[in-house]
Amino acid sequence: MDKERILSKIDELDSYLLELKEIIPDNFDDYMNFKEKRRACERLLQISIETVIDICTLMLKGMKLGVPGEEEDVFDKLEKSKVITKESKEILKGMKGLRNILVHRYGEIDDELVFQNLKNNLSDFEKFKKEILAFLKSKAL
Repeated sequence: MDKERILSKIDELDSYLLELKEIIPDNFDDYMNFKEKRRACERLLQISIETVIDICTLMLKGMKLGVPGEEEDVFDKLEKSKVITKESKEILKGMKGLRNILVHRYGEIDDELVFQNLKNNLSDFEKFKKEILAFLKSKAL
């Protein structure tokens, strides 16, 4: 398993989340009134989710768990292998769905949904990171 690459991706995730936390407006009205900040938040959220998916893919490859048919298969395989919890698997599937909206349906983005995710769900990234780090630590023994 390429632990150094996984840890590098975790550092990358941390930098995106730090930047995101610094620019998230306090309320929805401010979020809507500053288009540049709103777009920056969306982009940082998108690349944060993509980094999580990259970490999952690296874990899957490193554990030689096979080639996933779809991205969601990665989450299923990691949960079955006790890398992440079932709760995290469901959260990751939701993140992937939000990322797909941000990438593919840009004109149809529900700004309120994105803002609520920014304000209420960033801790999901920390939970995911803790699970990955705990798994890596357990394999170092």
